[in-house]
Amino acid sequence: MNHNTPVSPRPLSHLFDAQRRVLTAGQLRAHGVSAALTSEQCRPGGPWQQILPGVYLLHPGPPTSEERLHAVLLYARRPPGTTVVPQQAPRPAGDGAELPYEEAMITGLAALALHQFASAPPLLSLDRIDVLVPRTRRLRSTGCARIVRSSALPRPQQLTGVHVAPVPRALADAVAELTDAGTVRRLLTEAVRGGHCEAAAVVRELTQARLLHRPHVVDAVDSLLAEGRAIAEDRLFRMVREGGLPDPVWNVDLRLPGGPHLGGVDAYWPDQAVAVELDTRAARHGERAAGADAEWSEYARKREHLEQLGVTVVHITPRKLRDAIEQQATVVRTALMAATDRDPAAYVVVLPR
Repeated sequence: MNHNTPVSPRPLSHLFDAQRRVLTAGQLRAHGVSAALTSEQCRPGGPWQQILPGVYLLHPGPPTSEERLHAVLLYARRPPGTTVVPQQAPRPAGDGAELPYEEAMITGLAALALHQFASAPPLLSLDRIDVLVPRTRRLRSTGCARIVRSSALPRPQQLTGVHVAPVPRALADAVAELTDAGTVRRLLTEAVRGGHCEAAAVVRELTQARLLHRPHVVDAVDSLLAEGRAIAEDRLFRMVREGGLPDPVWNVDLRLPGGPHLGGVDAYWPDQAVAVELDTRAARHGERAAGADAEWSEYARKREHLEQLGVTVVHITPRKLRDAIEQQATVVRTALMAATDRDPAAYVVVLPR
C-alpha cells in the first residue's frame, strides 16, 4: 500500500483549468496520483510532462505563458508545513490546500510584462522567468526559472492570478540583468510616464540593489529624474487650474532686498506669502545616505528661514499630487485663506529661476 496516497483520493477532473494544468508532485499525491503513475504519464510521448523539478504539466503540448508562470511559482514556493514569514499578507488558499505560492513572486522582465509595460518583451519570448524568494531558500535556477534572492521581500501584487513584485522592485531586478542602455532607459521612463510609480521609488530600489555604479544605469536615472520632475510640475499646474486656485508666479527664486538668497520655490503667491515646493528628492549615483541627508538639511534650512519671515511653505510630494490632487489643492487653498489672519510677512524679492 502506498502510504502517500489519500484513503479517499480527490478526482483530477475539476483541476483542468488554465491554472490547475500545472501541479506539483505533492499536489498530485494529494489527488491520489502515485509517483509511479506520474512517471508513467510523463514517459516519452505520454500525456504529461515534467516542466521543472517536481512540477508537472498535465498535457503534452508546449506550456502557455500562464502555465510557465504558475510552474515557476510552484517550483519556488516554500514547501508545505514550513513557517511563513509574518511580513507577508495572508493569501487565500484554493480548495482547502496549502497556500499556493508562499514567499515567491514573479519579478524582473516577466513582472513588468504582467504590469503591462509596452517596453517589456512578451512573456513567451522570455527564455527564463525571474522569481523572487527569501535569501535563505535553497533553490537553484533551472529550466525556465531563474531564482532571485532577497533578504527583504516586498508585498506582492496579484495580477492575472499570480503574485508579482511591485514595479520598483521588478525594475531593479530587470535592470540588474540588462546591459543595453536604451532598454534600461525605456523601462525606467515608462515606469514614471505610465504612472506606475514615482521616480524616487525606482531610484531607491536601484540604490539598494547597488546598481548606480553602472554608467548606463546612471544615465538612465538622470533621464528618469528629469522625467519625474516634469510630470510632477505638470500635475502641479493642473492642481492650480482644476482646483480653482488663483494663479501664482511659477518657478521663482526668493531673496531679501539687498540681502541673501532664500531659495527657489515651484509656485509663489506674493499677496498671501504662500509658497509651494515639490519634493522630488531622490538619491543619486550611490550617494544615498550622505546625499539624501544633505539635501534634506538644505530643504529644512530653507523652509525654516522662509517661515521665520512669515512665508508659509506647503510641501507636496509627486505621489500626493498623483494620488490625492484634490486634497493637495485644499491644503494650498487653506493656506491662502489663512494668510489674512497672520501678521504681514517680510517683503521678499521675487526673481525668475
